[in-house]
Parts: sequence; structure tokens; C-alpha cells
Amino acid sequence: MNWKEKLKEEIKRARDASFEFSQLATEKKNEFLLILSSLLEEKKDRIIHENSKDIEKCRKNNYSKAFIDRLLLTSERVSKMSDSLKRVALLKDPVGEIFHQDVRPNGMVIKKIRVPIGVIGIIYESRPDVTIEAASLCIKSGNCVLLKGGKESINSNRILTSLIKEALEKTGINSNGVCYMGASGRQSVRYILKMKEYIDLIIPRGGTSLIETVSEHSLIPVIKHYKGVCHTYVDRDADLTMAQEICYNAKVQRPATCNAMETLLVHIDIAKEFLPDMVKKFRDAGVEMRGCPETLSIVDAIIPAAEKDWSEEYLNLILSIKIVKDVDEAIAHINKYGTKHSDAIVTSNKKTAEKFLLSVDSACVYHNASTRFTDGGEFGMGAEIGISTDKLHARGPMALEELTIYKYLIYGNGQIRS
Repeated sequence: MNWKEKLKEEIKRARDASFEFSQLATEKKNEFLLILSSLLEEKKDRIIHENSKDIEKCRKNNYSKAFIDRLLLTSERVSKMSDSLKRVALLKDPVGEIFHQDVRPNGMVIKKIRVPIGVIGIIYESRPDVTIEAASLCIKSGNCVLLKGGKESINSNRILTSLIKEALEKTGINSNGVCYMGASGRQSVRYILKMKEYIDLIIPRGGTSLIETVSEHSLIPVIKHYKGVCHTYVDRDADLTMAQEICYNAKVQRPATCNAMETLLVHIDIAKEFLPDMVKKFRDAGVEMRGCPETLSIVDAIIPAAEKDWSEEYLNLILSIKIVKDVDEAIAHINKYGTKHSDAIVTSNKKTAEKFLLSVDSACVYHNASTRFTDGGEFGMGAEIGISTDKLHARGPMALEELTIYKYLIYGNGQIRS
């Protein structure tokens, strides 16, 4: 059996298991999550050992520090994965929720309820924690899941998938509902994207090349988790101490994430007061800065920004800085160069803040807070499948509700249409 036949059989088995998964009791799903949480702690050394193989290979192939940071599993990160499973177990099960009900004049009762999507394919790069997040959220929301991780994390993903299947078996749930698709790189991705009779939704997470490949070739509906070119705008009415703390956190705390700030926008009226101290703090943290001409006239040792910098997702300790004349220019810049992910304004002016919040066309828009909070866990969702930058079906952090769809149940007593 060649890899195509083998992969098709695995996906068909997941489709066959999807009805069973859609009917799982909440208690059974939560039992699975808690067993898997315990297994991650019990097998932590083995997980880290397998992950170290991937890390070593990537270092030999000169992958960037940012890439390796996304790939790395430490004891603390494995424990966070374990804890996230416990949080998901505590969350309300969305399946079966009635979120609209109406009685028609003819006496028919119409109910709108949440149901699982079915079989979801997750295509992602480097981050093995996605394996656990995807499986936990898909199963809790009654979906089967096909996991297609990158070749860089193959050892990490294999061990994690084996533990997911072990937890399913210990819970008495069909382990065919989770499939790890490790074969043949991008060739297998294109093959999977044609299997619309078995797969209901594709969610790609990764770099521009992956997202564009999936969007171009998929015959299956796609929800994109595209890059995050996130902005922070420091308004003229900002508390500058607060602004400095927010901007530093948004860029430096974990620069390799999609919700990290990539461009800092500063109102011209406070630029000379704000930028020198802010730039020094960034420089001390090892941040490379690229600025507009006005920025270069205020602070030294900054690289001139090129046009492409305004739309660049660095995922590293690199930052673009631009001075703007007012909030309208800031909004226009974000809507032109941003990726509809996460953007923030720092200001004490409520009117200005409200204008920014309503005018910036992004999934998450912040007032006086760091963009680093765009995260399913931080939003109280337990975990997330990713951050959707699309506008249909789901937008922003995708968790349990976003992994369901709805259907209508209509109750009659003999009504016919005239």
C-alpha cells in the first residue's frame, strides 16, 4: 500500500468515527482530557527527549532562533499543555446548546442548536503544542481531527499523537478519530486538500507560503490563521509610562508569536518626549529598530524603514516605528498594512479610543493593553485552535464554540405549507 492509499484509509476511518464523536457525552470527553493531562506529566521526559531530536536537527540546518523557540518543548511548556487540558475539561460543552428558539404563528417550534463540524484537518508548522490544543478542542467540541504537522516537528508530534490515542483508548473512545498525517510533506497536503468527501474543514496555521498553498489548492472550506502584523498606537493623550510598559511587553515578552507588536505608531505631538526612553529600553533588550524619516530625526542608530517593513511579520526582536499626525492616520496605516489580527491604542481620551476601536478592521482591538493577550487561554477559552483572520464563521481566537456549526430542529404537529 503506497502512502496515498494508506493516508486515504486513515482519513476514511476518521470519517467513520465522526458520528460516534458527535454523540460523545460531556463526561466522557472530559475524562479523556484529564487522562491525557496526566499522561503528559507522566511521559514528560520522553516528550522532551523526542522534541530534542527535532531541535537538534533544526539547529544543524540553521533554522532561526524564533523558529526553534516555537518548536522547543521544556518541562514548563509541557506542564502548561497539561494544565490547558484541565481548563478545557472545565469549560462548558457547546454541543447541543440551544441558542435560538422561536414559535411560528402556525405553531411550529424552531430551535437552533450547536453541532460539531465533523472532521477537521489542522495543517501547521513547527509548534508541537498545537497538536495537543487541536486535539483537545476538536474532541471536546465533538469533532474528529486530522493533524498535519511540519517535518521539523515530526518526532514531537508522533509522541504527542501516540499519547492522545492512548488516552482515547483508556477512555473507551475510538482512537481512529485522531489521525496524524506525517507522510510526504507538501505533496500530501495537496492530496488531503482534495478529499472533500471525507473532510469538512481545513485550518492552516503557519507561514505565508503554507497559508497561500492551502487557500489556492483546497476544495474544502478553509479558515485561515494568517500572519500577525500587529500595531500599537501611542496617542498624544497617552499615559507615557503606561505606554512604555505596554509597548515593551507587546514586542519583547515573546516576539516569536503572532500577537507580538511588529509596528509602533507614535503621535507626532509626543514623539520627542516618548521615543528616546522607549528606544533605549528596546535597544537594551536587543531589539533592532527601523524607523520613518521623522523617527530618525529624533533618535539615533535606527535603520531607515523600507516600504516592505510596514507589512512585515518579523517574529523576532525587530520593530518598525512610524510617527503619525493623528489617530486617523494611525487607523489608515493599520487598515492598509495590518493583517486584521490584533492592534492597540494607548490613550486616556475615551473618544479617541472609541474611534480607534470601531474603525480598525481587526479581529482584536485593544485600549490600554498589550496585543499579547490575543490568546484563547487569556480570553477564558481554555485553549485555542489558532487566531482566525478571516471574517466568515469564526474570527479571532478559535475555541470550542468556533469549532461547532449549527442546525435547525423544527417541531410540528401536522403543519403543511399552503
